[in-house]
Amino acid sequence: MTNDSSSSYLRRLGVWDGAAIVIGGVIGAGIFRTPATVAERTASGLPLLSLWAIGGLLTLAGVLCYAELGARRPQAGGIYIYLREAFGPLPAFLFGWTMALINYPGSVAAVATTFADYACRAVSLPNVWVKPVAVGAIAFIAGVNFFGIRAGAWMQNLFTLLKVAAIVMLLVVGLVLAHGHFGNVFAVDTTHEVPSGAWIGALLPVLFTYGGFHYLNDMAGEVRDPQRTLPRALALGMIGVVVCYVLVNIAYLVGLGHAGLAASKAPAADLMSHIFGPSGATIMAVGIACSTFGYCSIAIAGGARVLQTMGADGMFFRSVGHIDSRWRAPQVALAVLGVWAIVLTLSGSFGQLLNYTTVGEWLGHAFGIATLFWYRRQFANQPSPFRVPLYPLLPFVFVCTVLGVIVATAIDTPGDAGMSLVIIACGLPVYALWRYWQGRRAA
Repeated sequence: MTNDSSSSYLRRLGVWDGAAIVIGGVIGAGIFRTPATVAERTASGLPLLSLWAIGGLLTLAGVLCYAELGARRPQAGGIYIYLREAFGPLPAFLFGWTMALINYPGSVAAVATTFADYACRAVSLPNVWVKPVAVGAIAFIAGVNFFGIRAGAWMQNLFTLLKVAAIVMLLVVGLVLAHGHFGNVFAVDTTHEVPSGAWIGALLPVLFTYGGFHYLNDMAGEVRDPQRTLPRALALGMIGVVVCYVLVNIAYLVGLGHAGLAASKAPAADLMSHIFGPSGATIMAVGIACSTFGYCSIAIAGGARVLQTMGADGMFFRSVGHIDSRWRAPQVALAVLGVWAIVLTLSGSFGQLLNYTTVGEWLGHAFGIATLFWYRRQFANQPSPFRVPLYPLLPFVFVCTVLGVIVATAIDTPGDAGMSLVIIACGLPVYALWRYWQGRRAA
């Protein structure tokens, strides 16, 4: 798409905007809860920290692959674009079918509900307000994004700063508690036995907590000087996330100890309680509410761009492919995604939908990164503004890791994995009917 057309996006996002999108897309509620799950499956702080470092390095390898893909094809739509060019319209449609219509709105509904839960706790509202607050948050975020990427970026930058402030608060509390307790980081937890091979099960939640780095590629059509900005923003944002995650886990270990972390249901709130008492949980509830709200903002903006690209391609209703000529925003796609996320929120069915589409999401990542091999072969003589270092090792390692995650997920939850494949397969007759209907219309 060209920038001078009234029906195209405008490139308004800079490096710091992009880095904020990466940070906001990755850091949601996971880092405030998942470390307890990882501690349950490790014997001491050292292997726990190693897993977070390994997960971060593996994710960074994927981010570098996305940086080259985004630099080669700086258009809205992300993985959908790469799959369409490399493997054809059917795989692209199946990805869009699974993600834009199920996973994205499902994740928005789930995280908006988490936001509402913590927000209501912070202001002492009864549980009956959780769903109305979640619906209001989704409607508000979609409404702000109606006025273009600049308005959405301002909101996103603000909430990224607030979620980073919550992380910094945890680090400060950990430092205050650090006097004489740094041995907790290396102490062996003798309270429970860890079976051999448990580290694989511990790596899974780590990798899931690092997910969400792809949203910037969904919005690549609005990044200024994308060949330079995308790689810088992706790398800067992801390195920031890895550093935050490792430091927060050190703070948990110092303040709670490995056994205390493994036994905790809400480690962030428990850590805050050591300094602030019962009000510490309230302070952390505000921080988690800001973090989850920021994630919803990115997921709605990114998912709407995928829907809009599908509509413009004729893979969804043409009206969804419309870009408002004044605000340069996919307003119809935003409305569709927002309304569908609200329906899922009110129905309460989003949790199971997310479980069902987890395998589909990771398959999308695997095939998305695999397109890099196609681009390198197809355009061997074409210079790329950014090239993945250590090619083909890094994309190969990332694809193998993702496939390993899929296999481990299928073994752990075979029912959910099977339903994920069924949902993807249901896209086949939908695709055939859609193409037939489009052919009839054209005739």
